[in-house]
Amino acid sequence: MHTDAPQPLDVRITAIGTYVPSRILTNDELSRIVDTSDEWIIKRTGIRERRIAAVDEYCSDLCFGAVRDLLARYPGALEEVEHILVATSTPDTVFPSMAARVQGEFGIQGCGAADLQAACAGFESGIQLASGLIAAGLHRKILVIGAETLSKITDYTDRTTCILFGDGAGAVLMEAGSPGAMLGTLARSEGAGAHLLYRSALAPAIAGLPVTPSGCIVQEGREVYKWALTRVPKGIGQLLGRTGLSEADIDWFVPHSANLRMIEAICERSGLSPERTLTSAEYCGNTSAASIPLALDAGVRDGRVRPGHTLLLYGFGGGLTEAAVVLRWTLESVR
Repeated sequence: MHTDAPQPLDVRITAIGTYVPSRILTNDELSRIVDTSDEWIIKRTGIRERRIAAVDEYCSDLCFGAVRDLLARYPGALEEVEHILVATSTPDTVFPSMAARVQGEFGIQGCGAADLQAACAGFESGIQLASGLIAAGLHRKILVIGAETLSKITDYTDRTTCILFGDGAGAVLMEAGSPGAMLGTLARSEGAGAHLLYRSALAPAIAGLPVTPSGCIVQEGREVYKWALTRVPKGIGQLLGRTGLSEADIDWFVPHSANLRMIEAICERSGLSPERTLTSAEYCGNTSAASIPLALDAGVRDGRVRPGHTLLLYGFGGGLTEAAVVLRWTLESVR
C-alpha cells in the first residue's frame, strides 16, 4: 500500500441482514417454459436457480424481511437511525417510497426516508450517499437497503432475460465511528447506452430510439456484456489507484452478480482472483440492487469475510451506471 493513500472516512458498516423469497425457480422448470436447458443456462451464466416472490409478496415485503434478519442478528440496531435509503428498480409504488414503508413498518421515529434508482449499481450508490451524509455530519446512523422483485417485470417468453432474474433484499446499517472503514469510491454513468438495458415506463423512446412498451426488462445482452468487460476492469484500476491499493490488497471482490461468466472475465481482465470473489447469482439469479448485499452476507455468515479484510464492492448495469466502494470490514460474523 502506498504511504500517500487517502485517509479512510470515519464511517463503517455495523450490521447486515438479508432475505430471499421461499419459492425456488430451477433451470429445469424454465426449460418447460422456454426453449432452454439446465446445461445451456449454467454454461452461459452459471445460474442454477433463482428465488421468486409470491404473487402477493412485493419489494416492501422483501425490505421488511431483510431488516428483520438484521434485527434478529443485531438486536437494537435500529435505535437512533436517522435516515433510510432504499435502492430498487421495482418498488410497490412510486410513492410512498419503500424507505417510508420501512420507517412505518418498524416505527422508526424522527427518521428521513428516500428511495434511489441506479439499477444494478443502486446498493453501492446508497452506501456512497450514506457515507457522504455521515462524513458531512448531517447524520450519524443510516439504514441502506437494496431490494428487488425483478420476477414481476420479467418477460417469461423471452429466454434471453427470463433465465437471469430473481428476487431478494439486503440491508446494512452505516454509522459514524472510528476507526474509519470507507477507503474510496467511484461513480460514473454513460447515458448514451441507456437503450441497451431498460424497463419502459411513460416515454415512447430513449435517446430518440423507440422502446418496447411492455413494462418488462429489455436488454441487448451482448452489448451490455461488452460494455461491462471494458468499463468495469478500467474502473477497478482507477479506484485502486485512487486508494493507493493494489489487486493483491483486496481480500474480497464483491461484484454485481449479473452473470458468473461475465464476472470470471472481469476478474481475468482486472487481475483479481476468482477464488477471492463473492457472488450470489448461482442460487439467487441476477437480483440487481440486491445481488451484492446477498453475496456479501453469505461471506459474513460462513466466516469468509472477517474484520480487517479489505473489500471491493462494484455495481454496474442499467443507466449505463457504475458505482463502487472500497472498504475495510469491521463487523464480526453473527449468524
